[in-house]
Amino acid sequence: MSPTAPRTAVVTGAGSGIGAAAARRLLASGWNVVLAGRRADPLEHTAAAHPAALTVPTDVTNAGDVTALFDAAQERFGRIDLLVNNAGTFGPAADVGELALAEWDAVVAVNVTGAVLCAGEAFRRMRAQRPTGGRIINNGSISAQTPRPRSAAYTTTKHAIAGLTKSIELDGRPHGITCTQLDIGNAATAMMTDLGTATGALQADGTRRAEPSFDLEEAARAIEYLADLPASASVNQLTLTAAGMPFIGRG
Repeated sequence: MSPTAPRTAVVTGAGSGIGAAAARRLLASGWNVVLAGRRADPLEHTAAAHPAALTVPTDVTNAGDVTALFDAAQERFGRIDLLVNNAGTFGPAADVGELALAEWDAVVAVNVTGAVLCAGEAFRRMRAQRPTGGRIINNGSISAQTPRPRSAAYTTTKHAIAGLTKSIELDGRPHGITCTQLDIGNAATAMMTDLGTATGALQADGTRRAEPSFDLEEAARAIEYLADLPASASVNQLTLTAAGMPFIGRG
């Protein structure tokens, strides 16, 4: 691969939120970007007819869809240098005693199975690119470290992302594959609106408190920083939170 050749990224959950912001920033920085998400229209809106963008409607819980996504990426651009493993869902607001099996299964399907399927496809293709390999960025969330109240399903699945990231980083060593767990807290997304962070999010002591947030562009900038690291460097974990949010010492 020529040192000046455009690099290629696959971004899941690219139709909105952090995924959309990251896809737009990578496109602006000269990357080829393959945008994946369940619905075609939001992907097309994010891509904005950019010549280096490819939109592929994908259900990350479906192994066939995931394989087709990576096949399309390779057919169009030849190789895959980066996976932004971003697709996720918060699921129900419930403690473990209230969590219905169907709700649990739905959150696991996206946050764990979907992440594993995408990482597996990326890993196999990056491994075949030796010695250049590639990089995987897993969107963990600060709930991979410390839970919000009544977030049993989301928190448990995001803790699983920590294990996935460490396993990829270890198993990818011989193949030039690195992996980062990016834990983001209170980026201004629709999920934060649903949690009521602007008006009063549930706290561990039972009160509700408005919480600060930060612009999505800062999350995208963090992803761009990780993506642009040389192959000789790896950030195993990066935590990015809104200044002053109740995370350090949450409880």
